[in-house]
Amino acid sequence: MRFQFLAIASSMAIAVVSVPKATAQIPFLPQLQTPSSVSNDSNNRIVSGWIYLDGRRLFQIAASKANFPERSEDIQKKLEKISQSYIKSSKKTEVEVRKVNDLPVIYVNDQYLMTITSEDAGLREVDIWTSADQIKNSLPDDLEQAKQERQTQSLIDQGKIAAGIGLAMMIMSWGVYSWQRRSKNHLLHFIASQPPRGPLNSPISPAVAAAQPIATQLNQRQKQHLQEVKRRLFELTQAGIWGGGSFFILGLFPYTRPFQLGILTAAQFPLRLGVVFLGTYVAIRLTYALIDRFTTTLISSGALLTPESSERLQLRVSTFSGVTKSIATGIWVGVGFLLALVALGIDIVPLLAGVSLVGVAVSLASQNLIKDAINGFLIILEDQYALGDVISVGDVGGLVENLNLRMTQLRDSEGRLITIPNGEIKVVANLSSRWSRADLTIPIAYQADTEKALKLIETVGSQMNQEVQWQPQILEPPQVLGIDQFGDRGLIIRVWIKTQPLKQWDVAREFRRRLKVALDQAEISISVPQQAIWVNDDHLLNFQGNSKDN
Repeated sequence: MRFQFLAIASSMAIAVVSVPKATAQIPFLPQLQTPSSVSNDSNNRIVSGWIYLDGRRLFQIAASKANFPERSEDIQKKLEKISQSYIKSSKKTEVEVRKVNDLPVIYVNDQYLMTITSEDAGLREVDIWTSADQIKNSLPDDLEQAKQERQTQSLIDQGKIAAGIGLAMMIMSWGVYSWQRRSKNHLLHFIASQPPRGPLNSPISPAVAAAQPIATQLNQRQKQHLQEVKRRLFELTQAGIWGGGSFFILGLFPYTRPFQLGILTAAQFPLRLGVVFLGTYVAIRLTYALIDRFTTTLISSGALLTPESSERLQLRVSTFSGVTKSIATGIWVGVGFLLALVALGIDIVPLLAGVSLVGVAVSLASQNLIKDAINGFLIILEDQYALGDVISVGDVGGLVENLNLRMTQLRDSEGRLITIPNGEIKVVANLSSRWSRADLTIPIAYQADTEKALKLIETVGSQMNQEVQWQPQILEPPQVLGIDQFGDRGLIIRVWIKTQPLKQWDVAREFRRRLKVALDQAEISISVPQQAIWVNDDHLLNFQGNSKDN
């Protein structure tokens, strides 16, 4: 994995490697105009920028913000006109510095180019005449280079370099694609090589064996997150290879080099936002992988596991992992938003101060949300319930399908989704925390042999507890508590069966089925509701006498 990441990083070096000598003057990433303020007045603020020839930086100029665009455009047009005239002629370049109104004025082949100002000289930290001489000495070489680059032999040489770069791009792209396929096949092989869920053959403790499926699931999830990060990096590498290579080829020829500068200028902010977005996405995925790695290490260690808490641990891990990932996602999205503002050149310090004031106002206006978040945090921290638990809150109850800092969502027996704000949860009954109990009441007829019925119920529970299918689900032998009450249905016998969480209903159904068969075979009847009617004899005789008289 480390080798692949190093290979990806080296393949992306096309954007920063040294260029051949023939193209050493090509500004692959030219600095754009960077304003420098010397005055509080916006219109009088001095800004600086570069003058280009065929996309190559020649020298910098400075002017007030209001006058800079016009001056820069005027010098740029005059330089292009001078360059075109020089390329078409066979004369040598003659650059002169003339004195006009006590200011140095540069002429090229008797054509006016520009006047050097004190602001221009201030960029080089020299006087105006020294600044003019520096530009005068560099212009002939720049114009000669522009002329040489348009020669047929130079264009052929640059075309060979472009072809070599294109071939290198295809080879590097094919190599990255091969690494991507190999990484994907490695992930599929890892998933296929994982042992199936169930009893393990290795001699490890029962607690670790019970928790092994959780660790396997988290390992697979961690691999998937890392694979997603690698896939995005592979895509970024492919885009860097083709985009960077094409961008570099544009800088080889004088005719296409201005497009290189235009693309860089136009894509400056979108490129920054894209890097921030991709970095945020990769950071979120890596955080997910680290969370899964942490929980996997915690489970695999077996230090906090007991046989009774293995199922509970699975529920807690799911809840903790989901809530932690949600918090991490919110943090990274907030950081990405701030970095995006910085990439756009916005000062975030006043924004942060304003956001803090807004946060105070919002906190005062949304106390219920804060109450929900605090109560949700305590629910998760104290393990009051977790995802997959069956709970009862007030008059409602059901399976916990979603739990976050703000709310709890339950699915009841009729399929209804019930949403409860965490701040409204005062008393909660957890029916599946660590262990559960099947509470059975068995009605027996008054005429039945009580001792025989109690012995039969105990035998049915003992046989069920010894079977392989039900032994993992029943934690303790069933307890026959005895005759609980005399009811209108007969004698009520109470039975308790301690089970794994969420298994009490399955065990109770199977126990009732077995007990019904056993009672029928023993000819012990299950009582039905009974009612005795007592009739007064005097009233009955009077009723019969009246009937005879009629």
